[in-house]
Amino acid sequence: MLKAVSLCVALAAVALPLSSHAEQKPLWEAGLGIGTVTFPDYRGSDEMQTLPVPVPYFVYRGEFLKADREGVRGELFDKRYLELSLSVTASTPVRDDNSARAGMPNLRPTLEFGPSLDVHMWKSKSQDMKLDLVLPVRLPITLESSPQTLGWNFSPRLNLDIENVFRQPGWNFGIGIGPEFAASDYHKYIYSVAPQFATANRPAYQARGGYSGTQVVTAISKRFPKYWVGAYISYQNLHNAAFVDSPLVKQQNYVSAGIGIAWMIGKSKRLVEVEPDDTFE
Repeated sequence: MLKAVSLCVALAAVALPLSSHAEQKPLWEAGLGIGTVTFPDYRGSDEMQTLPVPVPYFVYRGEFLKADREGVRGELFDKRYLELSLSVTASTPVRDDNSARAGMPNLRPTLEFGPSLDVHMWKSKSQDMKLDLVLPVRLPITLESSPQTLGWNFSPRLNLDIENVFRQPGWNFGIGIGPEFAASDYHKYIYSVAPQFATANRPAYQARGGYSGTQVVTAISKRFPKYWVGAYISYQNLHNAAFVDSPLVKQQNYVSAGIGIAWMIGKSKRLVEVEPDDTFE
């Protein structure tokens, strides 16, 4: 799938610090910087891109709307063990010169939004480590003159977050692992080959919905007073994916990565109280 290329947002959002006690923080903080990322044209492509990207840094701590390490979301409720929110993510288009898709229609960027149920499974007594089960379901929509919906995506994962990793103050580490699933419309959009686009080396293919592979993502970051730095590495395994037999799938294992820096450019004068996550110890 194309999720691996929501990259400038991913760089700025990974591994923000946990909060071990209530404290006063600005309602919003914003920064901007630059980074570099390497990723395949689409999941399963053997053609990689390495690009400079803008790195936005934005944190908003409103009562309902929040923007942080999980992206932009609206909280519907936040309980001791469960949190339900609405989240949004996006992907970039596939470049025109991808050889596996030569002569085929271009893949447009997508916008994905939907609810996410987060199960707070464990938190250390010192509150510097936590384990969550994240259950997001999103509706992908293509961004073009005539947008189309592409079914649904479901990406359950276990997230482990560690504050002050390796006993280094301010350095925050996160790792997430989980399978991915998608509707047939989504897989068909990326991996199907219509008869009119079939060639001797690219037979016609009809993708079906279901299992989309497994992803492991690790990230590390630190917020300094005037700037933020972060990096991530993502490993994707497409073995036994529902579309693995598509002639557009050229590799079943690959790694993508990125690194970036953002300088703080502004913050709210209004302060709000930030409480630690209501998870059990």
